[in-house]
Amino acid sequence: MAESDLTWLSLLVFLPAICAAGLLVLPSRWPELLRWWATFGAAGTLALSLCVVVGYYNLLDQHLDANGMPRHSVRTRLDSRADKAASDAAQPIPKKLDPNDWIARRAWIAPFNVQFALGADGLSLPLVVLTALVTLLAIVASWKIEDGVRGYLALLLLLETGVIGAFLALDFFLFYVSYELMLLPMYVLIGLWGGNNRKYAALKFVVYTLLGGVCLLVAMIALYSVNARDFVDQAEVNQRAADVQKKQPNLKPEEAAEQVEVHTFDFVTLSKVGRAVSLVLSGQEERLAVKTATVEVPGPSDEAKQVRLFAPGVDRDAALARLKTQPVCTKRFQYLVFVLLFLGFAVKVPIVPLHSWLPDAHFEAPTPVSMILAGVLLKLGGYGLVRVAFPVCPWAASELAWWIGLIGVIGIVYGALVAMGQTDFKKLLAYSSVSHMGFVVLGLASWGSAANAQYWQWGVSGAMFQMVAHGITASALFFIVGVVYDRAHHRDLNRFGGLKEPMPFYAGLSAILFFASMGLPGLCGFVGEFCVFLAAWNFSPGLAVPAVLSVVLTAAYLLWTWQRVYLGTNPATKDFPELTPREAVCLVPFVLLAIALGIAPSLLLFNWMEPSVAGWIENLAPLKP
Repeated sequence: MAESDLTWLSLLVFLPAICAAGLLVLPSRWPELLRWWATFGAAGTLALSLCVVVGYYNLLDQHLDANGMPRHSVRTRLDSRADKAASDAAQPIPKKLDPNDWIARRAWIAPFNVQFALGADGLSLPLVVLTALVTLLAIVASWKIEDGVRGYLALLLLLETGVIGAFLALDFFLFYVSYELMLLPMYVLIGLWGGNNRKYAALKFVVYTLLGGVCLLVAMIALYSVNARDFVDQAEVNQRAADVQKKQPNLKPEEAAEQVEVHTFDFVTLSKVGRAVSLVLSGQEERLAVKTATVEVPGPSDEAKQVRLFAPGVDRDAALARLKTQPVCTKRFQYLVFVLLFLGFAVKVPIVPLHSWLPDAHFEAPTPVSMILAGVLLKLGGYGLVRVAFPVCPWAASELAWWIGLIGVIGIVYGALVAMGQTDFKKLLAYSSVSHMGFVVLGLASWGSAANAQYWQWGVSGAMFQMVAHGITASALFFIVGVVYDRAHHRDLNRFGGLKEPMPFYAGLSAILFFASMGLPGLCGFVGEFCVFLAAWNFSPGLAVPAVLSVVLTAAYLLWTWQRVYLGTNPATKDFPELTPREAVCLVPFVLLAIALGIAPSLLLFNWMEPSVAGWIENLAPLKP
C-alpha cells in the first residue's frame, strides 16, 4: 500500500494536469462546461494544498513550547525527515516508510539515481497554497475569454502542475523538469492570447528563460559529478560494493567498497556536501564530524563547534581525504556553480539587468496570465535561491553575500525609479515587482555568523514573507488593471481619473491593495520589508540605508498612481459600472488576506514558516567563522 503522504503530494502536483487532460476530452462547443470544469479542478487543488498544510501542521504540533505554539525541532526539519526516509528505504530489508513525514521518494530513472522525490515544509507550502489560490482566481478572471477556451484553460492548469512540482521537488532533475515545464504554457498563453506585440514578448520571455535554464542545467550536471558516498546511508554503499564484488570476484571487500561512487541529484545530500566543503575551504575542517545516528537530537554534552555531516559508520579521515581530492572542494568549482545557479534563478526573480523580459511580458499578456506571472512565477526565482543555490554552495554564497545584497538594493531602487516614470498602468506594476522582489534578494544575502544568526533568520523570514505578500498584492493589482481596462480599453494613466465616483467599492478595495504594496503598517507588505530592514542593517548599514529610503520612492509612485486613477473628475469615466459579482469574487479574497497577514503575521510567519527557516539557518549560519 502506498504511503498516504505520497498519495497526497502526488495528487497535489498532478490534479491540475489531470483536469487539463479532461478539458481536451470535453466538447469545445460547451464553453461554460469547460470553465466550470477548470474552476472545480483549480478549487480541488487549493483544497488539497490546505489538507497538506493541516497534515504538516500536525507534524509540527507534536513539538510544542510552553505556550502551546509549534516550535523548531530537529525531527521536523525537512533535511532530517528526508535523511530518515532515505535511510529506511536503503536498509537490506527496507523499513516501513512513515506515511506522515510528508516526504515521498520513489525510484524514477534508476541508472542515473533520479528519484521522484517530493517533500513539504514551511518554505514550500506557503508558496504552494499561494499558487493554488492565484490560479483559481485567475481562472475565475478568465471567464470572459471567448477564443480557444479549452486550450487556454488547459494551459493554465498545466502551468499550475509545473509550478507546484517545482515547489515540492527534492530532486534536482525533477525540479528542473518542472521548472522547464512552465516554459511552453506561458509562451503559448502570451503568444496566442496576448496583445498586438505578443509574439515579440513571448519570444523574449522564452529566450531569457532558456538562458537561465541552461545555467541551471550546467550546474546540475556539475553537481551530479560529485561523489557523495560518505554523505548517504552506508547501507546503500555496502549494497553497491556487493554488486561490484559480484562482477569482480577477485576483489577484496574493502577494495570493492573503495570503487563505489554515489552520484545524486538529491538536494539534501548535495547540501551536506556543500556544507562540508564550506568548512574545508574556510579552514575549519577540524569541525567536520561523523553522525552517531541518522537523525541526531543535540544534547547538552554535544560539542557546539562540531558539524556532523558524514553518515553514521563512515571513517572520518578517509571521507575527508576523498572529499578534498574532488573538484567540488575547490574555490573555482564553488564560485562557478553558485554563479550559474544564481544567474539561472535571477532571470525568474527577476534581478537587474536580467529583468527586461518582464515589462514586455506583462504589457502583452492577458490579465489572468499577468496575475499568475507576478503572483507565482517570480517566486520560483526566490525559492530556487533558498532551496538550491544557498544550501548547495554556501561557501560561495557567504563570500559573495555583500555583492548579492548590492544587486538586491540596485533592483529595489532601480525598479522604483523606473516605475515612477511609467504612464502605462501594467508597466508601472511590472517595474514595481522588480523593486519588491529586490527585498527578497537582500534578505537572503544578509548572512550572519552563528553569533548573529538571529538577524539573518529575520532576513530569511522576511524574504519568504515578502514573496507571499507580493504574490497577493501583485496578483490583485494586475487584476485591478484588468477591471479598468475592460471598461476604458486602455491603460494610460494620464487618461484615467475620477473612478472613485462611479466605482466607490472598487476604489476602496484598490486603496487597501495599493497601501499594502506600499508597505503600510497593518497590511501584509510591511512585515516582510521590516524584517529585511532589520537584517540588512545588522549585515551592512551601507546596503540598508538605500533600501530603507526606497520606501519613499515606492510611496511616491503608488500614491501618485492612485491619485491619477481614482481622484478628481473625468467625463470619460463617469459612467463606468461598479464591480460585477465575478470581479468582486476575484478581488475580495486578496484584500482579506492582505489585511489578515498584516494584522496577524503569526498566521503564516511564526506558526509554520518559522520552524523551517530556523532549521535552514541552523544548517548554514555555523559555517561562517
